[in-house]
Amino acid sequence: MVQVAVVGASGYGGGELLRLLLKHPNVRLRLAVSETYAGKPLTASFPGLAKQSDLRFESYGDGSSVAQCDVVFLAQENGKALQTAPHLLEAGCKVVDLSADFRFRDVSVYGAWYSPHTAPQWNTKAVYGLPELHGEEIQAAQIVGNPGCYPTATLLALAPLLTKRLVDPSSIIVDAKSGVSGAGRSKFSLDYHYPEANESVSAYKIAGTHRHTPEIEQELTLLAGRETSLTFTPHLVPMTRGILATCYANLTEHLTSTTLLEMYAEFYADAPFVYIQDDGLPATKHTLGSNRCHIGLGVDVRNQRVVVVSAIDNLIKGMTGQAIQNMNLMCGFEETAGLMHEGGVWP
Repeated sequence: MVQVAVVGASGYGGGELLRLLLKHPNVRLRLAVSETYAGKPLTASFPGLAKQSDLRFESYGDGSSVAQCDVVFLAQENGKALQTAPHLLEAGCKVVDLSADFRFRDVSVYGAWYSPHTAPQWNTKAVYGLPELHGEEIQAAQIVGNPGCYPTATLLALAPLLTKRLVDPSSIIVDAKSGVSGAGRSKFSLDYHYPEANESVSAYKIAGTHRHTPEIEQELTLLAGRETSLTFTPHLVPMTRGILATCYANLTEHLTSTTLLEMYAEFYADAPFVYIQDDGLPATKHTLGSNRCHIGLGVDVRNQRVVVVSAIDNLIKGMTGQAIQNMNLMCGFEETAGLMHEGGVWP
């Protein structure tokens, strides 16, 4: 039984972590840290956790209490983990960071898109936490940079094609849609007000300006074995949670949808949370509340282009469920521990 702390526990990511960890068979949730709700019960921020725990939110303080835990989830805004992670790592904690602070292999790339990286000595030891692609490295890691939601959906959709050199890496276009929870709980800009978002779909951060672009390109380059860039266009849709990524790429040889679906099924045969849908295409509701990624595809024979569609819950596989999946690997638990709850709530 490992002792676990969640830092930044009153945001959407923290709340979902608390909900999942309270049901995890190998975890004792010891600390929930929130400066906003310090001293208050978990229900002050998340009424849905009523009667599940007597825990109260605590302040981070000098970090000594957090450092006594075996595993620490850092669910704070970008830049915060750079301040807290080194102390926790030096104390021997395993750390899963849900921000972008430890996702980039090159700290100069992080600096160009976020802020100067102040913990490069730990960044060299961090592993990019997409278990389906880096599972063995994650098992040996002390710190994992949990991937972003758009990168998770995109990389799982494209990994088999790039690994097997079946598409031209320079031809990749990704059109993705996300629910409003992807912006976090403290996002109060006008675009996220209900009257503005409801009954509307809008693109944002277009033409290579979204911060997930270099993260996706980093992993695509590793998969393809050559420098790879893409055109990535995210959209905001009027739903609470979910991501649908539609990925386009030019095939390098003549292939059928049937052949590719069989190849995908083989590629992900040992991935418990990836489902290859050969009887239609994924929808965000198929993965609602689950740690699964559903993938479907089709081949445009006329243009020799493949179209791959993936769906995830941005708060689970795109965030907290994946973080727990990483913890499971880091601690030697079953990869699926605490994550085999039902998804796809209907209707």
